[in-house]
Amino acid sequence: MFPLSHAVAFAVAALIIIVIPGPNVLFAIGRALTLGRRSAVLSVAGTVAGSFVPLVAVSFGLGAVLLASSLLFLIVKVAGAAYLIYLGIATIRQRKKLVEALRSKVPSGSGVRVFRQGFIVGATNPKTIVFFGAVLPQFAVPTQGALPVQLLILGAIFLAIQALSDGSWALLAATARSWFVRSPRRLETVGSTGGLMIIGVGAGMVLTGAD
Repeated sequence: MFPLSHAVAFAVAALIIIVIPGPNVLFAIGRALTLGRRSAVLSVAGTVAGSFVPLVAVSFGLGAVLLASSLLFLIVKVAGAAYLIYLGIATIRQRKKLVEALRSKVPSGSGVRVFRQGFIVGATNPKTIVFFGAVLPQFAVPTQGALPVQLLILGAIFLAIQALSDGSWALLAATARSWFVRSPRRLETVGSTGGLMIIGVGAGMVLTGAD
């Protein structure tokens, strides 16, 4: 197995990349502001689970094919961005329902649907794909055991850091939401803001491909 120093170095590199808010983080924050703490946590769980897709692809060689084909990479990036923009528009259109849900005390959003949406966002996040494809292999040691196993272990470290960081951002946003829910007008503003954030993330993915 690879030396412990490699794992530590990789963890530091991953932390630097993850703590900078990007599509996964901003999506979770948008969900926290729009739907609350429960949906924020489910969104983070979904994006982390979705990040496992490019990790497995890279670990078993598919990631190299994706990175080598600019067309395939573009398709994945545009598909993810379009999905985010769609979710953002839907969030803005349904902002009045937030007030109704709050008054009726009925939780907003299906847990399965929220998790699934987060999964798609995580699986199509360009930055995660690039990081796993270009950076992850640099920390493996081919002479120290099966390469796919090493990549999966390193990737698990990345996902653990991602869960902690993204979860912290989402919970902070959910806490701030409590101030807005005291007023129906504020809550509608929150819905619009959350939707615009999600749309902005989608547009940013197309323009920059950054997380």
